[in-house]
Amino acid sequence: MNIMMKKVVLILAGGILLSGCGTFDRIKRIGKAPDMTPIENPANVYGRKPIVMPMPAVAYVDDTKNSLWRSGARTFFNDQRAKQVGDILTVAINIEDKAKIKNSTERTRTSGEDSDLTNFFGLEKHLGKSISPASLTSLGSTSNNKGEGSVDRSESVNLTVAAVVTQVLPNGNMVIAGRQEVRINSEVRELLVSGVVRPEDIASDNVIEHTQIAEARISYGGRGTISDVQNPRYGQELYDILFPF
Repeated sequence: MNIMMKKVVLILAGGILLSGCGTFDRIKRIGKAPDMTPIENPANVYGRKPIVMPMPAVAYVDDTKNSLWRSGARTFFNDQRAKQVGDILTVAINIEDKAKIKNSTERTRTSGEDSDLTNFFGLEKHLGKSISPASLTSLGSTSNNKGEGSVDRSESVNLTVAAVVTQVLPNGNMVIAGRQEVRINSEVRELLVSGVVRPEDIASDNVIEHTQIAEARISYGGRGTISDVQNPRYGQELYDILFPF
């Protein structure tokens, strides 16, 4: 085996090692639709670690004694909004983001210094006739810098997903997490959402806007045949990382 063939084998082996199990999984499902994710505990959508946030002192006031009215209730008989672990609420995601930025900078600088010396510490006779003592301390520089950059971005996402209350914080705020998967032919679209919400921000129809979710994490993507074609090859990604030019 010549040197060129050895290099090809090493590159192929390295590519397989870098791709890991993902490559083998894709090979196993050739001709098959991607599998759906099993239903699991929503608290594990973004990890098991519970959220810890600064909390005010809890002041308990029993204002329900001898009263039919409950504080915070939206209806006289019962409040249908999510309020405890395991309850479900609807998250409305309406993202209409637009950003347009254009920057241009240009800088020019010219500097010069001349001490106008006629003697050089008495050593001018040793410098030779071709060297002038006055020019030894004459300095000058010129620099130019010009840069331009622009960003033109437009994003639009309109989705609705049901989320589950996974944790109730000491101040009454709730941690929510939800996942939605839809498979069409050989492509799975996945929507993930999680964050912290206030009970009073939940509308009477048990819906909350994504803009009212603190520490919101929203992910919308897909996997399958179309996504595989759109993604660059592992070798191309490795080349882009390592090639310095």
